[in-house]
Amino acid sequence: MSSRMAGAALLRHLGPRLFAAEPVTWLAARGVMPAAARILPARMSSTAAAEAAKEAAAPEQRQKTVSAAPEGQDKKAIVSYWGIQPPKLVKEDGTEWRWFCFRPWDTYRADTSIDMKKHHEPKALPDKLAYWLVKSLVVPKQLFFQRRHASHALLLETVAAVPAMVGGMLLHLRSLRRFEHSGGWIRALLEEAENERMHLMTFLEVAQPKWWERALVLAAQGVYFNAYFVAYLASPKFAHRFVGYLEEEAVHSYTEYLKDLEAGIIENTPAPAIAIDYWRLPADAKLKDVVTVVRADEAHHRDVNHFASDIHYQGMKLKDTPAPLGYH
Repeated sequence: MSSRMAGAALLRHLGPRLFAAEPVTWLAARGVMPAAARILPARMSSTAAAEAAKEAAAPEQRQKTVSAAPEGQDKKAIVSYWGIQPPKLVKEDGTEWRWFCFRPWDTYRADTSIDMKKHHEPKALPDKLAYWLVKSLVVPKQLFFQRRHASHALLLETVAAVPAMVGGMLLHLRSLRRFEHSGGWIRALLEEAENERMHLMTFLEVAQPKWWERALVLAAQGVYFNAYFVAYLASPKFAHRFVGYLEEEAVHSYTEYLKDLEAGIIENTPAPAIAIDYWRLPADAKLKDVVTVVRADEAHHRDVNHFASDIHYQGMKLKDTPAPLGYH
């Protein structure tokens, strides 16, 4: 009787472990496998064989799953750090949104009615210094690029996107340091920097920079960022005035680009897809339409920076004057 009770107790203790659905891995890790195999050799051998067969079939099954996936979708994308599936974005016509660098709510229609010939007459000494500094940069630009407008646009946008980022960064730090609002100027300047970067992304679809142009951009950006950083710390009114005149020159450059497109000197190719979506252009838009809206953006940047400089000249602070948000 005592041996029968002992056997029953042993089965109650070892039964769940010996007859579990996946005993092999667990037992092998604890050194119980040899003993269990001696107690129930047939049961353990069949379980081991089943597990081995399952592991051998796993790679083949995964290969079938990959093969069955549509082309270009053989790997599951990482949705986010938290595993949250982002909403599927679509355009107005119902087609899937294809861009990650900007979203549908970032798109807009450029105001091309803005005055392209507006010019701020330099009066004070800082204004004259900023004006002639920009004019001194025009001569090497004309010698270097001549009528290669697409290449010039690439270099221009890599430089034009720097000042707004520097100014927005310094205003951001000042707002944190002084515990004060910025009047919306941080956002306005960062929007300008992003808009200039989108100009660059657009013209990359029109022309590709050569290796020496990339080297030139690398050198120019390194010098320009640090120079403008120091200039903004020393005199924000001079820094904004300088950018205002730089944008005036950008408007002039894109006007020359349009003249060559209209004259047929440069082929009026179809607009890049990224430009059609970003500026909400018609599906049949041409390169001329792209240059037109880019020029309008530069005119807005011109006015915003001249306005910022005027605020400083009047003895006011940017944080006390609402920024012109929503104008690229």
